[in-house]
Amino acid sequence: MSPHVLSRIPILGKFVDERFLEHRLRSSSAAGIFAAILALVLFEYRWLHDGIWSWDIAVLVLAFLVVKLSLFTWYRLTG
Repeated sequence: MSPHVLSRIPILGKFVDERFLEHRLRSSSAAGIFAAILALVLFEYRWLHDGIWSWDIAVLVLAFLVVKLSLFTWYRLTG
């Protein structure tokens, strides 16, 4: 495995290792899932409370699902 770009920076080199990259990957994934769930909750709230279909928020949720499932399939087939 080649060293990460952040590990080449002299100040960050001793802090950036596999654990750091794994934690960054997990936190980014968790943040993305949380944002998608929040968008879904906001869509349902506007639909049930106000009776308005917020298509822009629905598109965000669908985009998250498409990207997440596409990447899952890609990594599963190529790795």
